[in-house]
Amino acid sequence: MLNYVIISGSGRPQSESARVAEYLRQRLIDLQLSDDNSCSLIDLGTSPLPLWPEHNDALWHDYAARLQAADAVIVISPEWHGMACPALKNFFVLASKTELAHKPGLLVSVSSGVGGAYPISELRSSSFKNNRLCYIPEQLIIRQVNTMLHPGPIVDDNDQRIRSRIDYALGVLGHYATALGAVREAVDMSIPEFTNGM
Repeated sequence: MLNYVIISGSGRPQSESARVAEYLRQRLIDLQLSDDNSCSLIDLGTSPLPLWPEHNDALWHDYAARLQAADAVIVISPEWHGMACPALKNFFVLASKTELAHKPGLLVSVSSGVGGAYPISELRSSSFKNNRLCYIPEQLIIRQVNTMLHPGPIVDDNDQRIRSRIDYALGVLGHYATALGAVREAVDMSIPEFTNGM
């Protein structure tokens, strides 16, 4: 069974990002891509990291151990003022190649309106550089998030479409997770001259 870590990047407790994260976690289990023991959630709203360079060694040690064991990660960011949120950017300042190198990542953006594209672009352009996380070509943008992915009957076509897209993207992520395992075994990440990306 593949091991996944889902990162809810919102700095707010009980956020829509965390609700979406729990939905994705349950879908991984329902689709038999993972199970309860192999799929964990990091919620930066309920267990926040202090701003870099200060850090909580015990909390980061727990997060780092889960990330090291992961075969793939899902990164969820709300769109705040057209940007990825600060808690998630801070997370990526702390994360290194030890935790994330050559692991596939699925980017998910949530928006209360019709936006959501800017955090995807921002995270694709910078958040992988030194930690070597490999974002897959698929991405998800959950627009009008307040009305999406709730339990009960699905009455909205947009909700049905995003649910189908989620299942497809999670399946693609699973294939990348399997394929990149061989890459992680083959690449020597200990060469000091190449500690950081260019």
